[in-house]
Amino acid sequence: MTDEDARAPLSEDVPADEGAPIEGTPAEAAADEEQIAGLLDDERPRRSKLRRAPEAPSGWRGTRRRSKSRKVAKRAQAEYEVKEKVTDAVDTAGRVAWLTWRMVWTVVGVTVAVSLGLYLAATGVNGLARWMAKRAAERAQSAEGQSEAARDNLLVIAKDGGVAYGFLALRVEPEEQQVWGLAIPAAVFVEVPGQGLEKVGESLIGGPDVAMAAVSNFLGVRFDQYVVVDKAIYQSALEKQSVAGMIAGQQDTNLTAEAKTRFASVMDVAAGSRIGLAPLPVKPLSLGDEEYLEPQTEAVADLLAKWWDVTPESAAERVRIIVYNGAGVPGIGGVAAKQLIKAGFRVVSTGNADNFNYRETIITVETADAKPGEDVRRALGGVGKVSQRESTQGVADVIVIIGKDYKPPAGE
Repeated sequence: MTDEDARAPLSEDVPADEGAPIEGTPAEAAADEEQIAGLLDDERPRRSKLRRAPEAPSGWRGTRRRSKSRKVAKRAQAEYEVKEKVTDAVDTAGRVAWLTWRMVWTVVGVTVAVSLGLYLAATGVNGLARWMAKRAAERAQSAEGQSEAARDNLLVIAKDGGVAYGFLALRVEPEEQQVWGLAIPAAVFVEVPGQGLEKVGESLIGGPDVAMAAVSNFLGVRFDQYVVVDKAIYQSALEKQSVAGMIAGQQDTNLTAEAKTRFASVMDVAAGSRIGLAPLPVKPLSLGDEEYLEPQTEAVADLLAKWWDVTPESAAERVRIIVYNGAGVPGIGGVAAKQLIKAGFRVVSTGNADNFNYRETIITVETADAKPGEDVRRALGGVGKVSQRESTQGVADVIVIIGKDYKPPAGE
């Protein structure tokens, strides 16, 4: 071999020894060996993140077809791509699962919150409604509430030669400019305070106050105001369905000047569909030589409910009271009965006690609920001793025996 041949480069057609070490600088060889060891050593601890594949050799080594470094790099790249796809799929599935879980719990949380909110709102509304209803009932039962409710009620007392001929219980509504009324014949049989069961016309013997108490007790509607008119005006009102001029034509009244103006402003113009005067249905009843009229209030129950909010249920809830005079003062039982009627109680009977030596008023409750006894005591001005006992008489809920400690209201 000549010196020229020795200096000539090796032909590229001559295959390199596969087992020969990779040519290059020592530093490059060391780097290649480290990459190969890192990719092929399965016993090395795996990291939490996917390790990137080594880059394929470049330069003159990248052109060597059988370069071991290039083969290892290709294999590592393929493995990396597979692992990357798997990792991406797992990550995507995890994110989907997390979002799904979060969405489910968000929906559950919102549903629970909304349901709880609706429940609390409903509970609050119901509680408020019950509280308002209770307050309204207490207000209606109070003296102020009773007086306010009676402000638009007027009892027309018709007289014929000094004797009661009939009564017209009116409901006058200033805002609606309407007048409604129920005509009550004088012969109707009712409980008259201080007189017992009697014709309602007989109540006028005790004066207009007793007449108002008798009608109030009978209908369950409080009347504090009255006018007395002649029989002709009363009859004309029923025939013509008109109460125009009734205030101006009255013979006697307890109305104030303001009340006269207020009632007249409505009664003088109410006509047509804005006025309705109905007769109380009655049934003839003979007791000895006397002829009475038995009222048929069931036939006008709808009118009582519409005009005065008196329903069969509310009527049944009224506390029934028997009043006895145990003080010996004439008429004292009737005075107490009128006072109780104004307070909203229903007096079913009045009379004398077994003696007139009761120093203290006795209030006996004959129902399981003791509250009516305290209500009666309060209505009588705070006098009386309340007791309770079981009874099956079914006529009254409370029995009151007026004693000498009872003081009639001012003006009685």
